[in-house]
Amino acid sequence: MSSVIRAASARTPALDATRARARMIERLRAQGIRNEKVLSAMGAIPRHQFVEKGLAFSAYDDSALPIGWQQTISQPYIVARMTEILCEGRELGRTLEIGAGCGYQAAVLSQLASEVYAIERLKPLLDRARENLRPLRLPNLRLKYADGTLGLPEAAPFDTIIVAAGGLAVPPALKAQLAQGGKLLIPVGGDADQCLLLIERQGSVFRESRCDPPVRFVPLLTGAE
Repeated sequence: MSSVIRAASARTPALDATRARARMIERLRAQGIRNEKVLSAMGAIPRHQFVEKGLAFSAYDDSALPIGWQQTISQPYIVARMTEILCEGRELGRTLEIGAGCGYQAAVLSQLASEVYAIERLKPLLDRARENLRPLRLPNLRLKYADGTLGLPEAAPFDTIIVAAGGLAVPPALKAQLAQGGKLLIPVGGDADQCLLLIERQGSVFRESRCDPPVRFVPLLTGAE
């Protein structure tokens, strides 16, 4: 009897995480996320594996959580919404993420893109992302320690660029590395009044549009530490 109880107890956390993830997906639908591919990608990635163990019980709540080094993992709705904006009417193709953080957004993108390159400027956080991602064995995802404002010229151009930090202006290197017909999504504005700016490249023209909802991201900084 005791061995049965121990086995059931060992399975409980995984079952709870599965249920919590399913509830998260239903909440995202209620919040207006309609792209089933995005919802499927969110449902495939175990978000609790990307947060501190002490915060795992909150991993599927709709809130940002600290991941150390004054950084956060974005709330599920923002991850889903930004991804949905970039997926509208197209495939993501070769994708560049600026600000890999704990690796969660990159893992979600890997379910939708042919290739994902994720840059992180904080070496300890990049090491944490590698640890988080290793069990998932995602063959189309590469992490890079670098200054994200410079992009990744050796792998450019990119069909999709997503920035997980906010700045007052769009780094010129990112626009230059955007492929023809590509899309770039970046939070812009001051600390308290950021919005999502979508940039679409057609030839030498970069068309800009603002997207909902208002957001609040950590600052987009230069250099690598």
